[in-house]
Amino acid sequence: GGFQMENALDRIAALRSMTIWPAYASFEEDKKGSIEVGKFADLIILDADIMSVRLPEVPRIKVLATMIGGQWLYGTEWLYEY
Repeated sequence: GGFQMENALDRIAALRSMTIWPAYASFEEDKKGSIEVGKFADLIILDADIMSVRLPEVPRIKVLATMIGGQWLYGTEWLYEY
């Protein structure tokens, strides 16, 4: 459940509300909001696929790594495990 689930965003809309839509709102879609050549390369890597896990599992998803401006700022130690 949840509070007013009939008004909840679906997962795609929730993801877009944190990525491309704010970029459009600030007229910066040419710099951020999606992963494309020439953009800032701000991204996170998660330990699960937020689009496919069961809804109760979403709050337990962990950030494995963070990249800002093409530079890894957090969590790169996991890269060496593969």
